Amino acid sequence: MQELDASTHRNIPELDERAVTGYTKNCMGRLPVIALLVLISCRGDPPAGTADSPPRTVPPSQNREVVELPSHQAENIPGVRSPEPASVPAEPVFDPSSITREEHDNTKLEIQQLIQKLNGIIRAKDYHTWVSYLDSSYFATISSPEYLEQVSKSTVLVRQRIVLNSTQDYFNHVVVPSRAHDRVDEIEFISRTRVKAYTINNAGNRLRLYDLERTNSGWKIIN
Repeated sequence: MQELDASTHRNIPELDERAVTGYTKNCMGRLPVIALLVLISCRGDPPAGTADSPPRTVPPSQNREVVELPSHQAENIPGVRSPEPASVPAEPVFDPSSITREEHDNTKLEIQQLIQKLNGIIRAKDYHTWVSYLDSSYFATISSPEYLEQVSKSTVLVRQRIVLNSTQDYFNHVVVPSRAHDRVDEIEFISRTRVKAYTINNAGNRLRLYDLERTNSGWKIIN
């Protein structure tokens, strides 16, 4: 900063005392107004959380948009894991040794009596009664055109020129000639409600006759 020479000060005209006094009073009169404006500008808006303006709480559902993705879409997005498949409890493994001798013998007797009854129904060629002993799934299988066509191609039916077109044809041409004199010699438990019935031929070979299942309405042929 450049210092003024003493002689320069002497050249500045002296201020009028009355002008100084008026200027001072004018400034003093404006001070309250200026101070009030400064105070208001410094306050501004009240801070969040004060008693004058409580903070507005935004529920999480409004704060962000939640998008649920199907699992097949989630697999293609990095960082997003698809839900784990629900675990299916494994069926307990059947233990044949859990069947008591008494239970085995009683069941074998039931199956022997059932087969003797079926033999009489077959010899009588009573198709409708025979059908009542079939499980619905097994009946649907042997009624299908594919199954009937396959059986029609067997050597015996081809030689006899027989073509099966219905389940009743199957009964008349397959069941009646071959199943009217069955004999149950052994049974094997597959589960507590399913058994296989066997016959022993003259050569000592064990041949399966039927797969049967115990239901609320009695034993049904399932194969």
